[in-house]
Amino acid sequence: MKESLKQISDLIERFQRNIEAYRSPAYNETQLRREFIDPFFEALGWDVANRAGYAEQYKDVVHEDAIKVSGATKAPDYCFRMGGVRKFFLETKKPSVDIKEQTSPAYQLRRYAWSAKLPISILTDFEALAIYDCRLRPKPSDKPSIGRVRFYTYDRYLDSFEEIYNLLSKESVLKGSFDKFAESERQKRGTTEVDAEFLKEIESWRETLAKEIAIRNPKLSVKELNFAVQLTIDRIIFLRMCEDRGIEKYGQIQSLLNGANTYHRLREIFYHADDKYNSGLFDFRTDRLTPELKVDDKPLKDIFKNLYYPESPYEFSVLGADILGHVYEQFLGKVIRLTEGHRAKVEEKPEVRKAGGVYYTPTYIVDYIVKNTVGKICEGKTPRQISPLHILDPACGSGSFLLGAHQYLLDYHLNWYLTHHSKKGNVAQGFSPAPKEMYRGRGGQWYLTIQEKKRILLNVTERKLKHFPKNAPNLVVLGSDSPHCIDDSIIPTAINMIDEVASTDTTTVFRKLNGIILITNDFNISKKRRVYFFPTRYSFFNLPEEIVSVFEGIRNG
Repeated sequence: MKESLKQISDLIERFQRNIEAYRSPAYNETQLRREFIDPFFEALGWDVANRAGYAEQYKDVVHEDAIKVSGATKAPDYCFRMGGVRKFFLETKKPSVDIKEQTSPAYQLRRYAWSAKLPISILTDFEALAIYDCRLRPKPSDKPSIGRVRFYTYDRYLDSFEEIYNLLSKESVLKGSFDKFAESERQKRGTTEVDAEFLKEIESWRETLAKEIAIRNPKLSVKELNFAVQLTIDRIIFLRMCEDRGIEKYGQIQSLLNGANTYHRLREIFYHADDKYNSGLFDFRTDRLTPELKVDDKPLKDIFKNLYYPESPYEFSVLGADILGHVYEQFLGKVIRLTEGHRAKVEEKPEVRKAGGVYYTPTYIVDYIVKNTVGKICEGKTPRQISPLHILDPACGSGSFLLGAHQYLLDYHLNWYLTHHSKKGNVAQGFSPAPKEMYRGRGGQWYLTIQEKKRILLNVTERKLKHFPKNAPNLVVLGSDSPHCIDDSIIPTAINMIDEVASTDTTTVFRKLNGIILITNDFNISKKRRVYFFPTRYSFFNLPEEIVSVFEGIRNG
């Protein structure tokens, strides 16, 4: 700690000596980070420059290249992590910015951290350092003091050094002091978690769209209404997240706020996404319903205006898959029904009401199970040896285990390439040419290429897809939107579909379908039915012999 104190003392002395130059608008954030912020946190024990050469997912600190879009920064400057898990964000401003009185720096930081579910994060220009409790929903009108739990000026760093060290040093985070501090602030202030708030947000979208679409499209059935509303919301959220992550042009949905024929113009964006992503979410060969919908401008514009800075408290670039999974698990626990007057009403599903609500598996449990199942299988193996691995979660809900397994495989592959493709030097430090499966991207980080990510994701389907006709007796594929029991009368149609798939381009046909029918007398789903349907896209597994024999009997009968 004494050495840390000396290093910070030297920084303070240098800053004081040249303070007028540093306060000049010409002195920029990049200079500040390099000359003061990096050394400050290195003095607190963090490996800011990754001198240890850790793999990407285990670095202490991730540097984000800030993307300036419409005057708003789209990524926090630093993310401090422990064992690959985010602990806090650090946002920097140059000393000419008054972080104590100006509202935008604090609001920006709180949006990042609140969206990422990080309880505590830091704002600094070195002249001052502010610690924020980021569990309060940020509002554009908030004063910069809202959520601020500590504020230090540079001339008080030495007097407050012990407190700063015990809060922000790597040693203290490892010992749990940071988490204890965050929990103590929670008890003082109360919080509003981002997943609960986002769930309220999209539930209000569902109610608004359901009422509008039901009124304007009186011939829609209940199933069609649920399908149209859900798909529209899914598409909007997907594209908005792509915007904040630099995949789509920022503000393309926001631009629809100007002018009329909003749904028509939104549909054109969806068509473009279909061409770009070739995914089921925008597959208009199978979705013939939503292009024909009539939707007024107002309900859509009410949704769009709250999707962007500064009105939106959500920073979609850091909104994690686990948060979205939790939200969607709850969201899908309700359904739209139609009254006799064709008015839409949202209510809880009977099975959810009976069960007392929807239950979501916490991320730490998912990570533990994935590590001790998929992790054990992968341990010590090459990407080629892992290729035969196939993962099935037949009761996947919002897909938390599948997402966790997928992320584990991505991290494992990246780490393997970093470790094994560096014969001439350390790839992590940039001394060796990168393998074709990787590239150096934003902030100097290494990433898997899109092609390699696609290969890993589709490996469980594409390899076996070629042999699909041979396995036809073991698998029946149908299109549907939700799991349900199916009457025996539908089986001949399913058999005909298998014959069709076996005689056509299986890859093309299979992408239009999304489910597995199990035929058994032992499922106990219903006394009158013996067929159960799993709506899973790109899923393969062999059914037990007794089920196959039942199916064969029906097919040959």
